Amino acid sequence: MRVHARSTALAASLVLALTAGPLVVPAVATSAPAEARSSTAPAPTGPDADALRAAVTGLPDADATAALVRVGGTDGVWRGSAGVHDLASGRAADPDARFRAGSTTKVVTAAAVLQLAAQHRIDLGTPVQHYLPGLFTRAFRPITVRQLLNHTSGIQAGDGWGDSFEAQYAHRFDTLTPEQVVRSAVAQGPEFRPGTKQDYLNINYTVLGLLIEKVTGQTYASVAERLVLRPAGMRDTYFPGTDPRIRGPHNHGYQKVTKADGTTEFVDVTEWNQADRFAAGDMISTTTDLERLLTALFRGRIVPPGPQLEEMFTVPAGIEGATYSAGLQRFAYEGRVYWVKSGSRYGYSAVVAGTRDLSRTLVYCVGATDAKGEDTNPVAQRIALAALK
Repeated sequence: MRVHARSTALAASLVLALTAGPLVVPAVATSAPAEARSSTAPAPTGPDADALRAAVTGLPDADATAALVRVGGTDGVWRGSAGVHDLASGRAADPDARFRAGSTTKVVTAAAVLQLAAQHRIDLGTPVQHYLPGLFTRAFRPITVRQLLNHTSGIQAGDGWGDSFEAQYAHRFDTLTPEQVVRSAVAQGPEFRPGTKQDYLNINYTVLGLLIEKVTGQTYASVAERLVLRPAGMRDTYFPGTDPRIRGPHNHGYQKVTKADGTTEFVDVTEWNQADRFAAGDMISTTTDLERLLTALFRGRIVPPGPQLEEMFTVPAGIEGATYSAGLQRFAYEGRVYWVKSGSRYGYSAVVAGTRDLSRTLVYCVGATDAKGEDTNPVAQRIALAALK
């Protein structure tokens, strides 16, 4: 059984938002347990406050239980939240809540690797086999650190607990270590020759996490905190490891499940051991902290300006369909280029996006009820369309 960590519904919703036609604001409910709350800072070319309010009005609904949104940049600012903290109480969602940030963790991992490269402790052009001898079999050609960063390594996805929600939910308190995931991936052999294709998979960043630990002699979490979280001022972000809880204030996450009799049930998925996500998707954060990360990173306050920072804005040349750089993904929309990273775990879907000059940034967490599904989440799509128009 293989679990591909490709772009999921959240990423798909952003793709649609960035390639769609003119914005059409859908009909929304006129009342909800928690009304949308927002504040605006007027700007001639700023975010469309009315469209953003409409995008999050009516929660909770069948698609999402809550939405936390921050639009920023030199164009103007909008902040909003809607929905509920939990379905049982119905009280208003906490706009400052922590949530599972999923693959936005990769931005932190890439920044840590690039900092170590700037310190000459890692060479991006050197094969990872040099740093982690014995990890890969002879079936694998040399894979450079850069090829791990931009998903051109050719390593196949490692094993997980199952392909269905039910199979994974049954193991939500069990531990699958990063080392086990990597061993299962290596056992399958390479998918393609390194540098010839781009295939977005968690396994690349799982190996990068092990690389960070080997080079520094410290845990991934401690290095990420020292090199990225502290410099960015991310005070409410942490890596839970095997702890299934979300510490501190948080809104509950739910998965929509269709029962045998055809009725719908919303299963609370807030508590979940995410150890196997590791450096690819283990992080717990807030919208404020993710906005701080994006701003500090793009201003060169984390990875120093120069060749290392340029890696985050460089898509590999000569590979058809390539869009991923080191930690980010390139999207062009309405005459602007956005650098984006999405992330989703059951119950939570998040996005960080921004123009390189920080004229427009977007961070959101949607309490998606099918965060790992194949279809576009309507709430996430509405937010992206409204924020980036």
